Amino acid sequence: MSLSRTTFGSFELYTIETGDFRLDGGAMFGVVPKTLWSRGLPADEKNRIPMTMRCLLIKSKNTGKLYLIDNGAGTKFNDKMEDIYQLDYSVKNLENSFEHHGFSFEDVTDIIFTHLHFDHCGGSSFYNDDEELELTFPNAQYHVVKKHWENATNPNAREKASFLHENIQPLKESGKLNLVEENHEYEADLSAINVDGHTIGQQLPKIESTEGSIVFVADLLPTHVHVPLPWVMGYDMYPVQTLSEKDAFLKQAAENNWNLYLEHDAHQEIIRIEHNDGRFSVAETLTLNDF
Repeated sequence: MSLSRTTFGSFELYTIETGDFRLDGGAMFGVVPKTLWSRGLPADEKNRIPMTMRCLLIKSKNTGKLYLIDNGAGTKFNDKMEDIYQLDYSVKNLENSFEHHGFSFEDVTDIIFTHLHFDHCGGSSFYNDDEELELTFPNAQYHVVKKHWENATNPNAREKASFLHENIQPLKESGKLNLVEENHEYEADLSAINVDGHTIGQQLPKIESTEGSIVFVADLLPTHVHVPLPWVMGYDMYPVQTLSEKDAFLKQAAENNWNLYLEHDAHQEIIRIEHNDGRFSVAETLTLNDF
């Protein structure tokens, strides 16, 4: 497991690897033919591509807060579901990542959820020895965009399978849920960009400094192979909206040389984008250690 860290403006940033998994390649690339996407991410015998769950820990020098962006799928799946998704925590997991960086789960003051699909929030709770759900981060406030919470707790039939009761209910009962408006500012130089194509109310945290910007791109851009504009996931609720949001976002990313932190890419941690002849492509790959 390779974990990186850096100081970026008024923040210390730490890569948190929470586990690997696999998803159907066709679903991950929608209408893009397998002959194209498989060049970048070869599929296994069940047509699944390798993915990871890479989160980000942010320590603020100004406020003393310790933010965690997302927390992976967690450990509440049964054997059948673990096999379907090929969940692998043998090396990458929350506990190992926190221990590597010298933090405990109790240190986390705030969790910023990009959204509440199971692979982004399942690590918030676990079954204890009494088979009761217990919060993993007992001292944290949980931040979710208000309209996303409304969507997650009243989902449409297509998205319902991604919002698991055992993930949502502990947050609801915690007394620590904070529903924020779109494009919320958490503190100076830490804010969020709202996008609605993948799921209503997804937020992409953005960290700014004199060195530039790092944007946690979550499921707007799952992997570096998804950079071409029409390469949109079949999982997206509103793919045409994703197309529009992605176009606007990548133009800003290329123009401002944003560093895009990839949550699901099994191979690349951070990329920079270039825009030439109307096409977007990867200009550079980095890790937090490169800052």
